Amino acid sequence: MNSQPEQTAFIEDKSIDFVPAGERHGHARSLFTLWFCTNIAPLAVVTGAISTQTFHLNILSALSAIIAGHLFGGIFLALTSAQGPQVGIPQMVQSRAQFGRYGSLLVIVFATVIYLGFFISNITLSGKVIHNVIPSLNMGVATVIGAVLATLIGVVGYRFIHKINKIGAWVMGSALILGLVLMFSQPLPADFWQRGSFSIAGWFATFCIGAVWQISFSPYTSDYSRYLPAEVGIAKPFLYTYLGACSGTILAFVFGVVAVNLVAGSDDAMEAVRQATGGLGPVLMVLFLINIICHNSMNLYGAVLSLITAVQTFLPQWMPNARIRTLFSALILLGAVWVALVASANFVHLFLNLIFALISVLIPWCMINLIDFYLLNRQRYDISAIFSADGGRYGLLNTRALGVYFGGIAVQVPFVENAFFSGPYANLIPGADISWVISMVLTGIAYPLCCSRRANWAVQL
Repeated sequence: MNSQPEQTAFIEDKSIDFVPAGERHGHARSLFTLWFCTNIAPLAVVTGAISTQTFHLNILSALSAIIAGHLFGGIFLALTSAQGPQVGIPQMVQSRAQFGRYGSLLVIVFATVIYLGFFISNITLSGKVIHNVIPSLNMGVATVIGAVLATLIGVVGYRFIHKINKIGAWVMGSALILGLVLMFSQPLPADFWQRGSFSIAGWFATFCIGAVWQISFSPYTSDYSRYLPAEVGIAKPFLYTYLGACSGTILAFVFGVVAVNLVAGSDDAMEAVRQATGGLGPVLMVLFLINIICHNSMNLYGAVLSLITAVQTFLPQWMPNARIRTLFSALILLGAVWVALVASANFVHLFLNLIFALISVLIPWCMINLIDFYLLNRQRYDISAIFSADGGRYGLLNTRALGVYFGGIAVQVPFVENAFFSGPYANLIPGADISWVISMVLTGIAYPLCCSRRANWAVQL
């Protein structure tokens, strides 16, 4: 079942096409190391620190909210990951089964913009870290180096990304555990455990951050499980993805919480990490840099697959190969570096706010995707119809699904608070964005009522 087929190409030779049984390989446990390593990142460390810095929770309250949020959100991420071996295609291509060939374009565009936004922000961040580690390199050169390295990993593709994260999981996991031991081995501030207090608003806000963190990965999880043999089933990919994503992110979030509460008066979580871990601090900074680059390769890989999917929607006979995927990667690299180098800091800040606002469109998509695959179609899709020029049994435009999707976005508006808009009920729970909860519940009810259809069609191509 898990035999490795002979592969001579160093660069992955597929893009968005179906992976046939003869080319399937690997073990479900590789999903643990992939998602564990991916989530041990500086952004996770900084975000975890918010629970005590911004919401002023005490340590134990922060820990319980962080753990609960990730354990809840991880369910949705793991469920999308488990689809990969059953369908053998990228996540965004699969959206045609829910929305129709042309109807899926809107979701694909949103996902592509989000990928690009995170890719640009991460190459900017990697450039800063490279410059800090090697001050002789100016910011422009450092930014280009970080971007090129991430692109090269993304171009090589699926197998290389898995291998790097397999090594990285052991290295990063060991480094953070050692860091925690070093932090707790020194005298703790007298009020370390008592600082801050429990509040429902702060606890729920931290819970929401953890949950949405996990759900935001859903648009590309099956991209990294689609080569697994279908015989691995649903349970193993779900379990390994769930344990890897949750444990890695919880570890990184907790690391940030401990560091900022150990270093008095520190508002910079990464600087607090450097100070609190002593001699390990500089080593951690280098490891975090490598992690940023590896993680960003996944943003590039996902952006390329989504962009190719969008173009292929209008060219149904076109099935691009590794050369086309490399070309798209190069074009994205050039565009992203240009934006990172010429855009003002204010522009980048506004662009990131736009990306975070767009994440709200992923919540109804995630619910529709999971309900359609697991409940309505019983884990089976007609792959030939998904690639058919006329959409096959899924059609070109599923207006009911799109109606529910837009409804799932619209119900969030009164509860949304972001850099561009604040709804009239945005502060029902101060500091917590509950719009995604509203959307999740109502979309989950509306979709099966409006879009129930024939089920249990065999996967075929």
